[in-house]
Amino acid sequence: MKAWRLAGLGGELCFADVPKPEPRPGSALVRIEASLVLSYLKPYVEGKLPMYNPPPGAFTIGTDGVGTVEAIGREVWGVRPGQRVVISPRFFPRENVAEPPEVLIGLTSISPGAEPVLADWPDGTFAEYALLPVEAITPAEGLDQVSAAQLAVLGRCIVPFGGLLRGRLAVGETLIVIGATGAYGGAAVLLGLALGAARVVAAGRNPTKLAAVARACGPRVSPVPLTGDVQADANALRAASNGGAEMAFDMVGQARDSNATLAALRSLRRGGRLVLMGSMSVELPVSYTVIMLNSLEILGQYMYPVSAYGRLLGLLRSGQLDLSPIQPRVYPLPALREAMDAAAVAGNLECVVVQA
Repeated sequence: MKAWRLAGLGGELCFADVPKPEPRPGSALVRIEASLVLSYLKPYVEGKLPMYNPPPGAFTIGTDGVGTVEAIGREVWGVRPGQRVVISPRFFPRENVAEPPEVLIGLTSISPGAEPVLADWPDGTFAEYALLPVEAITPAEGLDQVSAAQLAVLGRCIVPFGGLLRGRLAVGETLIVIGATGAYGGAAVLLGLALGAARVVAAGRNPTKLAAVARACGPRVSPVPLTGDVQADANALRAASNGGAEMAFDMVGQARDSNATLAALRSLRRGGRLVLMGSMSVELPVSYTVIMLNSLEILGQYMYPVSAYGRLLGLLRSGQLDLSPIQPRVYPLPALREAMDAAAVAGNLECVVVQA
């Protein structure tokens, strides 16, 4: 079969002939139909993201994807050949321990001691076939009308979905999304609507992109351009949410200051929740007294629970989640280099996908 193999971060990336994997216990061999291209894949491949810890030696890159089960190994009972599945890179071994090691298959180890796990399951989805632990796949039946490229867009949605689950967003609440002009932030707006938010306040620093998100997502979305002035932005967010929101969701990556996050915190109603799922290069200064007197919660969330893909597929199957605002840009598997360039500059309402 053909696969994109990377000889370590900064090493050679080549489209190579490799042996088709054989199923092993606890695994499924999946014929890949489409795979999501991460916006930062090119700098990852070039070795410009040293915080990542890839598998040792050459490996097949690629994370989220869609495919059909070709064969299963022993000790697999709930997955069968011929099933359409979505693929998640997040994997925990099946061990009854308090904190099992965690990896993102085809990308990096996450937790201390996870390197041997990634060495055992190194290969991702930019290939004609992928051998995966069954914990990393979720059946996607009942969605035959959804193309592989459209279904791969769920890889954009699954991360913010984990944050909204963590924040316990409830039907009828108001949600503020900080970073709504980003890839994950735009998806969070759609997911907030799908989960029944009465209003989603889309906040960011690019008024043109915010207006595009509001047009694409409908009348329940209110755009609020941020200025960097914490109190002024908090006042604008509170006004757009009719006096304050029940939940705020920060999806800004590599924020250079804490102003937008603090504005979101100050825009919450009493008892509100702030979920942090982006990243920040400075400390987040919060007032002990403000948090205590207003019974506020600040919740950190990394990725999503194992069950999240099944619930996300349920939202899509029921029609509650409308993926149409996010348009897939499709490249053939041999054109991965061009796809990486496109993903690096894609807009928040675009999603770059490769098809095998």
